[in-house]
Amino acid sequence: MKLQERYKEIREFGKALLATNFYNFETLRAVLEAAKKRNSPLILQLTKSSIEYMGLENALSMGRTGLNYFGVEGWIHLDHGGSVELVEQCLKAGFDSVMFDGSELAFEENIQLTSKVVKMAAKYGACVEAELGYVAKLGQSTDKMEFTSPDDAQQFVNETGVDALAVAIGTAHGFYKSEPKLDFERLNAIRQATDAFLVLHGGSGVPDEAIRKAVKLGICKVNIATEIKNMFTKTLKNELINNREIDLRKTFPPAINAVSHLIEHKLSLVN
Repeated sequence: MKLQERYKEIREFGKALLATNFYNFETLRAVLEAAKKRNSPLILQLTKSSIEYMGLENALSMGRTGLNYFGVEGWIHLDHGGSVELVEQCLKAGFDSVMFDGSELAFEENIQLTSKVVKMAAKYGACVEAELGYVAKLGQSTDKMEFTSPDDAQQFVNETGVDALAVAIGTAHGFYKSEPKLDFERLNAIRQATDAFLVLHGGSGVPDEAIRKAVKLGICKVNIATEIKNMFTKTLKNELINNREIDLRKTFPPAINAVSHLIEHKLSLVN
């Protein structure tokens, strides 16, 4: 089933898809084990940095093989594609879904380039995600807040034909200095203004009840990345302290299990 079709189906049931980034075999195994245990579909995400780290074909092959091996329904998605060129490479390689992130561009330029990506992706039947508003990325200031306007969202979707839209309603990428306060009234207004599948970026660290409410109000995809890296690395560090074990097959499993439990919990929130 194409991702666009699955989005439509889960929205009718008031649910969402969890989208998890993976960075190596261990984090891939962790998220897929969780999805298998809960019998839940999953979106596997790759950023430019992860693609450069693992290699495009290798990372894609790992994702596809993992989904098949664990028997999980899933899709491979380019997360935060910052250029049309990278999007095109991923489409040609066989990604199911791509994101062109023009959120830091002028509104009209974002429309222009996103429209180009939508036309390009149509040849492959791939889903296209875009972003509108300011969702602070790692290292960027969270002081500046530019929430997504319902009117802008409506115009943007109408002019680009994009399938999914990441909206800025109070989340940020990375760690939060204080508990994020989501603008649910704005989210509801955006949902009324457009039929695009709405995406919540910066899902790591958002309170459970806020995620549940966001899904209830129309969020179809929730992104989790920072918590995966944090959980894996912290658990591994704790395991290696005063541990003389050098066999990676023994030192990695506790970190894999910790991430798997985390993702099981996140899957329970969106379902």
